Amino acid sequence: MRIIIAPDSYKGSVSAAEVADAIEKGFLKVFPEAEIIKIPIADGGEGTVQALVRATKGTLLPETVKGPLGEPLRAHWGILGDGKTAIIEMAAASGLPLVPVERRNPLVTCSYGTGQLIKAALDRGLRRIIVGIGGSATNDGGAGMARALGARFLDAGGKELPPGGAALRHLSAIDLRDLDPRLEESEVIVACDVDNPLYGPRGASAVFGPQKAASPEMVEELDAALRVFADVARKVTGRDVSDQSGAGAAGGLGAGLMWFAGAILRPGVEIVLEVTGFESHVSACDLVVTGEGKTDFQTAFGKAPVGVAKVAQRHNKPVICLSGGLGKGAEEVLRHGIDCVMSVVPGPMNLEECMARGAELIEEAAARVACLLKCGMKLGG
Repeated sequence: MRIIIAPDSYKGSVSAAEVADAIEKGFLKVFPEAEIIKIPIADGGEGTVQALVRATKGTLLPETVKGPLGEPLRAHWGILGDGKTAIIEMAAASGLPLVPVERRNPLVTCSYGTGQLIKAALDRGLRRIIVGIGGSATNDGGAGMARALGARFLDAGGKELPPGGAALRHLSAIDLRDLDPRLEESEVIVACDVDNPLYGPRGASAVFGPQKAASPEMVEELDAALRVFADVARKVTGRDVSDQSGAGAAGGLGAGLMWFAGAILRPGVEIVLEVTGFESHVSACDLVVTGEGKTDFQTAFGKAPVGVAKVAQRHNKPVICLSGGLGKGAEEVLRHGIDCVMSVVPGPMNLEECMARGAELIEEAAARVACLLKCGMKLGG
């Protein structure tokens, strides 16, 4: 039996590589002769750099940048094995877990550190840059990112605006004279896992603001600020991107990268599967096992497990999804190429214990699934 194990990370608990290792251990307990191919994946959020650097035998690099609240932190980015492509994830520099719960405030958090990572790639001579934009703490439309690359955001009196999404409501002009000219020579590809526009009922503020501790009043303020930003940015750049799919991703960073870096947005999992050569392994396998921290209705919109399943479906291969938990609408994935979805949690257990025992629970669940498969093989025989 040849099994491909291609999971995403269990955010905040187990990395994608560790999930793959745990699933492998569980299956080998039941099928010790199985041939296992492990391809840890991601969809643009946390773990994207690690997955692609590992898959391509690339290089991981540290960089000191400003975090979401302006405090210095150590972030990592990567160069793929081709030596020509940078891979950056905004979660490493501007991600929500970087901000303590009691200090989360999307009115003031900023994407400046993500721009610093892009600049680091440009300084290394790289002109093909993949930016994963999942897991943000920000709602500044990518203004912070652009500021790190030389843009200036000014109020009606010509004074530079402070960082954060709320300040954009006072935006009157954008000065791009010092925007890094190397961006014009570069191909910037954004790995994005949502299709939200920049503002409105499905926009960055309304949909993702509450996850970043925004109150209803803050959501209204941030949405209005992004509308002002969009109007000014459209006039300055000549690009009308507000309604484009993914413009509202990462607090509007999707739109910011399109405006100021000429970026192209693509589904994150498609980019990861393409770079890892996932499909080349699928045709010769018997089973695909994937997974993620929580499976719910959002997974069907293009999260990593469904991306894996779409490729497997083209080759008529069965897919099992092992998830940390099952939420509302998890059954929707069964209409998108996944044949079985199961939680790894065996019984009542609090979240802290689940996260602390993540790898152990995944291994045990994989062994249970393998036992069921072995039983089914006997029935089929």
